[in-house]
Amino acid sequence: MPILIDSHTHFDDVSFDGDRDAAYQRARAAGVEAQVLAAVSARLWPKLRAVAARYPGLYPSYGLHPAYLAEHRPEHLDALADWVVREKPTAIGEIGLDYYLPDLDAGAQAEYFTGQLRLARRHDLPVIIHARHAVDQVIKYLRRFAGVRGVVHSFSGSEAQARRLLDLDFLLGFGGPLTYSRATRLRGLIRYLPLDGFMLETDAPDQPPSNHRGARNEPAYLTEVLACVAELRGADPAEIAAATTANARRLFGIPDDASAGAH
Repeated sequence: MPILIDSHTHFDDVSFDGDRDAAYQRARAAGVEAQVLAAVSARLWPKLRAVAARYPGLYPSYGLHPAYLAEHRPEHLDALADWVVREKPTAIGEIGLDYYLPDLDAGAQAEYFTGQLRLARRHDLPVIIHARHAVDQVIKYLRRFAGVRGVVHSFSGSEAQARRLLDLDFLLGFGGPLTYSRATRLRGLIRYLPLDGFMLETDAPDQPPSNHRGARNEPAYLTEVLACVAELRGADPAEIAAATTANARRLFGIPDDASAGAH
């Protein structure tokens, strides 16, 4: 069975509170050796930390998600700096820009985004970026913070945008949306991306693959993303698993024995 790393989950989400142990075991049985947990707001950092500490192979990141802008306060950037020093997370995330949701002030988003990019550069940590209807704007900021590395998760941009991000030494994350036949642009893109340029993710409990449309997503379903990528590329799933797992280990510093290295 291929070893997999789910490079983006929200396994601390309330939807897992009733069966988190079972969902974790299903993921392990499916070969998902590690998960990178992405945070959304300061209010939820303590719960994320507790969930990551409870299960081997869960790696925490902390950040201020743009879609939760109403919850953020300027002092949360100072709090994040303290958490980074004290907790030594795997990454800073989930951060970024969201120009899809209404009523999210672009200027305020930019302040939090740049503040977190500055923190990532200071501590040499990778970033996990949300870029919804905002890939060009994200690229603009990344060019201002040269040297910051990371992933644009659930990538949905164009081939040209993908190339620009790869040129900036960023990885791209792909998950459930790729499994839908209507996602023609994404499915075309994944066929030709270099193997060292992307990772697999679920974004659980969100963005379930097509076989689970309308249901809660969970890390065990990463195998369905793997199967889809392998089919689209005409490749052996083991080859895709090995490459994407290596990419996640390299970016996030996850050891070969991920369980032993859990936070």
